[in-house]
Formats: sequence, C-alpha cells, structure tokens
Amino acid sequence: MVRKNTFSLSGWFLSRPREMKRLLTLVTDYVSAIFSLWLAFSLRLDIFYVPPQEQIWIFLLAPAILIPIFIRFGLYRSIIRYLGLKALWTVLKAVSLYILVFSVIVLLAGEYSGLVPRTVYGLNGLIILIIAGGTRLVARWWFTDYHTMSNVTSRKSKQSQPVLIYGAGASGAQIASLLGTGHELNPVGFIDDEPALHNQHVNGLRIYPFSRLNYLIEKYEVGNILLAMPSISRQRRYQIISSLESYPLHVQTIPELTDIAQGRVKVADIQEVDIADLLGREQVAPIQSLLHANITDKAVLVTGAGGSIGSELCRQIIKLQPTMLVLYELNEFGLYVIEKELFQLREDIPIIAVLGSVQNQQRLEMICQRFNINTIYHAAAYKHVPLVEQNTTEGIRNNVFGTLNAAKAAIAAGVETFVLISTDKAVRPTNTMGATKRFAELILQALSEDDVQNPTTRFTMVRFGNVLGSSGSVVPLFREQIANGGPVTVTDSRIIRYFMTIPEAAELVIQAGAMGKGGDVFVLDMGKPVRILDMAKRMIHLSGFIEKDDEHPDGDIEIIYTGLRSGEKLYEELLIGENVTATEHSKVMRAQENIIPWATLNVILQKIEQANNTGDCQQVRDILTTHIDGFLPQCEVKDWLG
Repeated sequence: MVRKNTFSLSGWFLSRPREMKRLLTLVTDYVSAIFSLWLAFSLRLDIFYVPPQEQIWIFLLAPAILIPIFIRFGLYRSIIRYLGLKALWTVLKAVSLYILVFSVIVLLAGEYSGLVPRTVYGLNGLIILIIAGGTRLVARWWFTDYHTMSNVTSRKSKQSQPVLIYGAGASGAQIASLLGTGHELNPVGFIDDEPALHNQHVNGLRIYPFSRLNYLIEKYEVGNILLAMPSISRQRRYQIISSLESYPLHVQTIPELTDIAQGRVKVADIQEVDIADLLGREQVAPIQSLLHANITDKAVLVTGAGGSIGSELCRQIIKLQPTMLVLYELNEFGLYVIEKELFQLREDIPIIAVLGSVQNQQRLEMICQRFNINTIYHAAAYKHVPLVEQNTTEGIRNNVFGTLNAAKAAIAAGVETFVLISTDKAVRPTNTMGATKRFAELILQALSEDDVQNPTTRFTMVRFGNVLGSSGSVVPLFREQIANGGPVTVTDSRIIRYFMTIPEAAELVIQAGAMGKGGDVFVLDMGKPVRILDMAKRMIHLSGFIEKDDEHPDGDIEIIYTGLRSGEKLYEELLIGENVTATEHSKVMRAQENIIPWATLNVILQKIEQANNTGDCQQVRDILTTHIDGFLPQCEVKDWLG
C-alpha cells in the first residue's frame, strides 16, 4: 500500500519565500495590535467592548506605531525556528517602547485622551507582549518539531549511521542538537556514568548506563560512539577508551564547541581519538616563571621553525610576549605555513621569516646581530633514522656542523641562551642520527666549559623521546594504513618507545632551557614506555575494526612485521649513566654526562670534517665510535656518494 502525500501547514509555510513569511508575520502582528487594544478595553470595562466612531483612530494608531518599532528592532529578520531568549528580550523592549509612544500620543491628543482609561495602556502592553512573544514561541516549537520529523524521515531514507554519544552533559546535548540538523549521523542515545541521569531524556534521547551498551549496539546496529566530555581528566578519558576497546565500535571525539561556533571546524569534522588519550598521561601544569624567563621581552630565534617541534615551539613562544620572533628555516613551504599561522595568532608581535641553512654560519651570525637575538632554540636537524643512515655525510654536515655553526654564531653575536633540542637516540646510539645528536651535545658541553671560546652564551640541551604526530611518528602512518584497509606495519613485536605530545614536549623544553646554568643536559620524564604493537592493536580496535590473525581469520585489518630498519633499536634510553638529579620541575631531570674538553674536541671535529668532505664514511664512523660512549652501530656505514 502506497501512502499518499498529506498536506502539512507547517511544511507549506516553511516552503514559502522568505518575503512571504515576513509579510504573514507582519499581518499577524498588525491584527494582534488591534485585537490586544480591544481586549484591554473589554477587560478594563468588563464588557464586550464596541468602540465608538470617534475612537476608531486609536485602534488604527496602535499597529501604525507597533509595526515600525518591530521593524526597527529586527523582529522580522529573525528565523522563527531558531528564536531564543535573546529574541524574547527584544520583543519585551519593542513592546515597552510601543506602549510608551502610544500612550504619549494619545495623552497629547487632548480631549480624546479621556476616551482611554489609564489602566488600558498597561493591559494593552501585557496582552501584546503575550501575543507577540507567545505566537513566536509556538511557531518556533511547531516548525522545529516539523523540521526534526523531516530529518528523521530523511535519515531513514538515506540510511544515516546510528551513533551513541558518551557524555550527557552540556557538550553532549549540544552535539546531539547539532547532529540533528544533518543527515550523516543519527544520534540514538546517550551513555553516561552518572546514575542520577539514567533513564532521563536530553533532546528527546534517552540516557543509558554503560552496562546497556551491548543492548544498544544490537538494537540500533550502532557502529560509532562519540566522546563528548571535554572537561574530564586525561586519566579518566584513558579509562573510558580502554573500556570501549573490546566493543565493535569506532570511537571518535567531537571538535571543541568553541571551534564550531567560530567556524574553524564543522560538526562533520569529527576527529579520531587523540592518541595521547591512549597513554593516559596527565600533563603537569607549567611553572610560569620558567616559561617567561628566556622569552618575555626578549628577541627569540628558532631554527627549524617549520618542523613539528620547531613550529610548536613558535606557537608557544609567541604567546609569551617576546619582543620579536625570528623563524629560521630551510624549507620554503614549511616557513610559509608557520609564518602565516603565527600572524593569525599575534599580529602585534614582529615575526621575521628567514630562509637559510644552519650550515651557513655567516648568515646565522648576521641574523643574530641584525635582530639582537637573546635566545635561540635550535630544533633544526635531520631526525629520520634510516634516511640519515643512508646519507651519512649530509647527516654529519647538518646535525654536527650545523649545531657547531649555530653555536659559534650565537657566541659571536652575544646571544644569552642557546637551547638544543636533542633526542633519546643520543644515548648509547645504534645509528648515525643518534650519534650525530650526541656529538652535537658534546660540542655545546665543551663550549660551555671553555671561557676563552665562549665568554657569554649559556648552552643547554634537552633530551626526550618520540613525540606524537611528528614527521617521524608511527601514529600518522598507522592512521593512514587503517584508513586504507591495512595492513598495519610494525617493525618488531618487541619494540617499545617513549611517547609525549608535541605541545607538552615544547612546553617542557622552554622550562628546562630556563633552568640551565651552562652545559646542562636535561632529560624529560616520558612516563612509561609503550609497546608499538599494543598501540597498533588499540588503534585498529578503536577504529571499529577487528584485527585479522590466527584467532580471527575473517578479521578486517592484519598486522605484519617488517623487521627493524637500519640503525633502529628495540628500545630507547634517556640516560647514558645513572647520575641524574631532580630539578624544580617534576617532569625535568638533570643528567651528568662525560665531557670532552674543547681543545681535544676541536681536533676531533677537524678530523671528522676532513673525512666527511672527502666522503670517507667509514673513517667518520670510526671516529664517532671511538669518542661517543656506547655507540654500537647495527649496520654497515652507507652513503650514496661515499
């Protein structure tokens, strides 16, 4: 049996042109103005009032005053189904002005003013307020209800995806309302841990306890769940995500509601679960004095400003009120992107974008002198282990001599503070990249100890592990592989890594740099190491897929093992020895490492430079192996030109 299309007054009205809707609303208010005045007379005189001939002009005056005032207050520009409390306040102000103008004109009419009892003015205002505000509220409810039913019908016809919302607070209620205006996701209910909310309704959706999750998945065929709890701790978020991992659900988070309101993202821009939430790591509040010490009211330069760490340093530095921020970057596009972003963040602070290589000492020195640089954050380096392993000479030239050039430029220009962004791979390295970073540390340690070579600049090194979302992180790779249907590639089932978010790492680098006295090596507390295999499995499960293995041959995504890459270790360390002391920051420790005096190190550098310039990679490797504690290369030295 085919259901015939039925006529809907609300549907007919909504389908009319906007000009017709405004005209109908205006006519309604015109009639309401006359009716409310008549009703005020009837109530005041307690009769069915029939106005005399000489009083007709008063009834015609009422809408002539009311309509222009309503137009002036913009009451015919509002979209009725989106009216809120602000619109009702506007109606109250408009009606108050109408009564004031109307009563003044009638009272000034002299002999005719006696035709209107004083109490009629108040009754008239109250009635027109009820009618004008009430009709708009009723219309809002009527049209919103029709719009909601239309969306439900549309979702059924388009087979939109049912979704549960975890968290029935303000964020959950707002996201449910916003999703109700679209067609892609159909919210079917809330999950919340608060017992007092269970079986209550928000926006027409029921709130269920977590224990009913299986029932909801089966009843509504739910495959997606949105986390709408922006204010809970990261530890609590970690617990919730862990509890959802065993269910066949694609777990996602909503954008910040402020971002939606400001138009930076849309509701459709639903995000994957932040991998930082899987670590359950709570970020420690920064020590403000340390954040400001080397930046506020100082000229700051960041090398490698377009990279993942360098760009985040720039974002945080610009918020700390430097007098100037100089971006030094070799990659033209990376420099363009970060410069544009920083201009949008702070237009009042000078931002200088400089194209250049850290191998160009003269250019660095001229930049430092030209802009009177006080602080340098040296983030420029080649960090990709296999690539540096295959390009030994260029890795040495950039990471070792680039750091040396930057340090000499800082000394020549009288820079106060120089902070090197180092890595945990510098500890007992098994690859060229790690060895170059450790040698860069040795250079700064030696210069810090030599008052002749360095009379002014304070050098500090900050060592930490992997950062989530950086160019070398496995997380973006796993996301891409999962989105493409797999397989997910893991080098070794035993491999573990320390992880930290980029913002936290940058914030700790700034604070650690402020604690240095000269030659300090700081290491960041990276928390507990994470097994890469476990991370891959969790990302697969939280994307709503089943891992394909011997137990689940019909699973969705397989994990395959590719073997350790050139120079890669099963695990990383942060300390060469055990000599470490605490600092005033709970997440930053000071390491005591062996130092090679500058006179000795300078001779070693000359040998490395000579061998590197001739492409003798084996000699470079031998020198590094001799002078870097614990350097045990895992593969043969290689360079495309060596």
